Amino acid sequence: MIYAAKSGRCEVAPSPPSLILHLESFSIHAIVYMVIRMAMNELLGLDLTQIEIIDLEFPRTADMPEFPTHKPTYAYTLSHRHEDLSGKQGVRSSAFGQLHGTEHAGTHIDAPSHQAESMMMCGGIPVDATTETPTGFTRNSVDAIPPILARGMLLDVAALKGVESLRPGYAVTDADLAACCTRQDITVTAGDVVLVNLGNARHWHDEARYLHSPGVAVSGSRWLAERGVRAVGSDNIAWDLPDEFDRDLNCYLPGHLLLLVRAGIYIMENLNLGPLVASGHDQFLFVALPLKLVGATGSPIRPVALVPRHVGEGCARARREP
Repeated sequence: MIYAAKSGRCEVAPSPPSLILHLESFSIHAIVYMVIRMAMNELLGLDLTQIEIIDLEFPRTADMPEFPTHKPTYAYTLSHRHEDLSGKQGVRSSAFGQLHGTEHAGTHIDAPSHQAESMMMCGGIPVDATTETPTGFTRNSVDAIPPILARGMLLDVAALKGVESLRPGYAVTDADLAACCTRQDITVTAGDVVLVNLGNARHWHDEARYLHSPGVAVSGSRWLAERGVRAVGSDNIAWDLPDEFDRDLNCYLPGHLLLLVRAGIYIMENLNLGPLVASGHDQFLFVALPLKLVGATGSPIRPVALVPRHVGEGCARARREP
């Protein structure tokens, strides 16, 4: 059972005639098959300790980086404390709080309703009083995004350029992405989730530097759209270069127009790619679950990469010198 690249439906595929699930000889298709079969109670003897989960979410705090227009980003208020009813209801007490913030703060995913071209959203859906309401969107909202389970690929542009972090304002081109594939000996195919490492995650605690980041050029976004990927993500605030205006497309954030509006490809931002880069894996099982925030244009996510715990031959590629 696999996700269809464009439809988001689950389609049943026949099992390979001989599929050997040796985690030491890593195959991302084998791991996808393995996890789904396990969910069907057909691999009850699998040793789950051999799978490592790499967390790609940044911690959510009130001071995490964000554009001024999106602030306040996040706040948690402990509205009910254990002391409030202590001793009044026996030995048990409870505490709970309230969340405040924006849907596009921290590690998150953009829904198709987040962007429009000449007041038309993805799928030719107009932005009008029937689709855009005071309580959110009735079409293309984030609650319509299904759970994402797909082959993930890390294209390490920072390593390609021989640096830990690309310089501010650097635009990742189609040639850069193609060069990463050649260098890493991987091929991007339809339905993949492609994560682009800019090395910007290391500046997470320096808001000014994090916001003044590298990004993906128009040619890079077009290159990914042409390959029919399911979703893209990077370790910066906006995927694109926020201050760059594209004259041909007549807009800022042209990657958002190409990917979200024209191609229906989800964009994930503020990914913590540092641990994944350090692991040496550039192929993995990618999992992300957007919250069902009805009508919202985006959602916080906690994306993860599933990889074999022990790196073996063909299992991962360490960052090579350019």
